[in-house]
Amino acid sequence: MSVGPEQRLSPEERANLVAYIDGELTDNESRVIATKLTQSATARQEAETLRKTWELLDYLPRPRASEAFPERTLTSIRAIGTRGSTWDKAARNWASQAAKASLVLGVASLSLVVGFALTRWAWPDPSSRLARDLSLAEHLEEYQDVESFEFLDELVKSKLFDGPTP
Repeated sequence: MSVGPEQRLSPEERANLVAYIDGELTDNESRVIATKLTQSATARQEAETLRKTWELLDYLPRPRASEAFPERTLTSIRAIGTRGSTWDKAARNWASQAAKASLVLGVASLSLVVGFALTRWAWPDPSSRLARDLSLAEHLEEYQDVESFEFLDELVKSKLFDGPTP
């Protein structure tokens, strides 16, 4: 990589120039900037200008903090601390809501199971009644031909059937 005498610093190198002057760059980054500074007069001029600017900043008057600065700082820190407790309250509130929701879900599930059990075992099954009364269902047409109970009583009294009389 040859660097010409008029090679300027790239925007990235210019951004890292303060860190280079303060010795805060990695070895590889420092080596790249040092190479460019040794081979380019324009880059050296930029670095020198920046160094002088930093030195001149030391001559400027330093502002003094107001008397209320410590109190404002502590108030800000306390506000951050109370925000943390707000998160705790929100987490507790969420946990409470989740517990209530699971309780409601549990009661609903239990109700569903009890309702199913009642309809399955306690409710009469119409098909079982048909199975019990199958003989009645088989002779239903014959029973429908009989018009009344008096007719059946007359049949019993007529002695046409060999059964015991009541």
